Amino acid sequence: MKTGLQSQIYEFGEFRVNAAKRLLLRDTGEIIPLTPKIFDTLLYLVEHNGKVIEKDELMHEIWTDTIVEENNLNKNISVLRRVLGEKPGEHRFIVTVPGHGYKFVASVQVSSSAASEIELLKLQNESENNNKPETRNLKPETENQLAKDKRQKTKDKIASRFWLVAVFSAVIIGLSLLGFYSWRGNEKSVVAPIKTVAVLPFKSLGAENRNEALELGMADTLISKLGGEEIIVRPLGSVSRYFALEQDSLIAGRELDVETVLDGTIQTADNRIRISARLSRVSDGKQLWTGQFDEKFTDIFSVQDLISERVATALKIRLGGREKKRSTENVEAYGLYMRGRFYLLKGTKPETETSISYFQQAIEFDPNYALAYAGLADAYRGQTVGGEMPSGEFMSKSRVAALKAIELDDTLAEAHANLGHIMFWYDWDWNAAENQYKRALELDLNSVDALQFYAHVLSSTGRHDEALAKIKRARELDPLNLRVNALEGMFLIYAGQNDEAIVRLKKTLELDSNYRLAYVFVARAYSEKGMFAEAVAATSKARELSAVSTEPIAFGVYALTKVGKVTEARAALDEMLKLSTERYVPPYNFALVYNALGEHEKALDYLEKGFAERDVRMVFLKVEPKWNNLRTEPRFVELMRRMNFE
Repeated sequence: MKTGLQSQIYEFGEFRVNAAKRLLLRDTGEIIPLTPKIFDTLLYLVEHNGKVIEKDELMHEIWTDTIVEENNLNKNISVLRRVLGEKPGEHRFIVTVPGHGYKFVASVQVSSSAASEIELLKLQNESENNNKPETRNLKPETENQLAKDKRQKTKDKIASRFWLVAVFSAVIIGLSLLGFYSWRGNEKSVVAPIKTVAVLPFKSLGAENRNEALELGMADTLISKLGGEEIIVRPLGSVSRYFALEQDSLIAGRELDVETVLDGTIQTADNRIRISARLSRVSDGKQLWTGQFDEKFTDIFSVQDLISERVATALKIRLGGREKKRSTENVEAYGLYMRGRFYLLKGTKPETETSISYFQQAIEFDPNYALAYAGLADAYRGQTVGGEMPSGEFMSKSRVAALKAIELDDTLAEAHANLGHIMFWYDWDWNAAENQYKRALELDLNSVDALQFYAHVLSSTGRHDEALAKIKRARELDPLNLRVNALEGMFLIYAGQNDEAIVRLKKTLELDSNYRLAYVFVARAYSEKGMFAEAVAATSKARELSAVSTEPIAFGVYALTKVGKVTEARAALDEMLKLSTERYVPPYNFALVYNALGEHEKALDYLEKGFAERDVRMVFLKVEPKWNNLRTEPRFVELMRRMNFE
């Protein structure tokens, strides 16, 4: 950007813009960090205050050598309004002129920068010596003395100004070096360090050119690099909901209950990528760090390293080498892996199948890509647990992928967690599963995935207090995670705390009124409390939300029989039997239905079938209250022994 007044200082309201040093300061001396383009936007508006600046003119002046969309300018204006403290609908500084552009309306006072002030003092001194009436007709020695005095005053003024600048600079440098300390009198107090951050999906510039997998992938990688013992980084599952281009990052930060938010924009063209990133404090919107990167797309890993390093510096945390750790150097493999993660997070059966395809393609590009194997292991497991597919085929594939990931990178927490999932859901080896989750948590203390499934093992084996402590910790780390919230409700049921379970599950539905698992779990709690009409309604809603799962049908039958609607319950059984001729229906769900209908021998037959087929739902046999009527039956007792529960 070219302007003719680069040595000026502009004062308006409580702010000062130093054009020469490219700084925005408050009158308290606080420096407000701005990206270069946002500073250019502010400076151009301030220099032309009171005038309507057309959008085209602004865009041409700010992005002199680049063609950009109007959205870039709009975003800059939005950021400026926020840092200047303008509230919605308030126009103390910047006014939008519909159909034209923007006008800076605050009163602006212009003064010179420090260098210009020295020159101004010299000119003032010469002018005063030449033109003041009282100095014109004095004797030479008197004139000489007056000139000498005046020169001394000028030197004193200049020295004073330099002294003030030096002191101000020293204070700024000192504060930045002290970092964590603030001083009051003779006492030293420690300023609480930042403990929580959310990395939001980076946004594409323009809805028509969105690459949601890339947006999510940037967040995913930075979450991994920044996470550690010194700071809590919200996991991908929670931040992934903030995909909307118009999403306000500070609102997202408040909802995620974090102190800081890292977000940014991505622009790709040909083989280049342009990334803008900013770290903002949620409480007041202050930008703690900003950065812009314009590189070849093949350098995306270096950009991610730089961003994580800069953010770590701003947050005053040590990365311990995590920022340099890369699971692949192959950009094509990385892109395919990101697409796999994107579809896996959606959680539906078709999209999980899509994610498997992308993970496999990523491995074809880089056979040593440990994270891709970990993703593949997770997707295969999801097909069985959530997609009601036969355990044998998919769990064996999941095991192969998890073991390969560990072989390639034994320090990958995700891989150990995935192996733990297999040992829990399929092997029913509770001790081995627990050890894998412990290993995952050694590698990543804040792994929400490891915590929630560790809680699963503890709950299913009757260690309820430990399970509730683990799942509570997972929720604290990831408060908006729907599965974590719902699982806490289920574990409360198994611990005999049905009232607390209903409260937690209702809170889960407040987060997302269409979350199927919460309806299935709350139906169980309602049934345990004898609220069978509510249980029927909850299972009906769960059935509306999933065409795949037969679990709502099974638990719905239990409630229907309790209110005497046996005909409807039998119709539901016939529906499941018909479905079983078309696709796999878990034996465990049939066992629930027959037990509810009073056909206990058939229920036991299906439980034994579930054991033979390694139905993953058999892990609930020890703690599910609906089996209490069978616990003294010899066949049931033998099943408990064979499943390592006794």
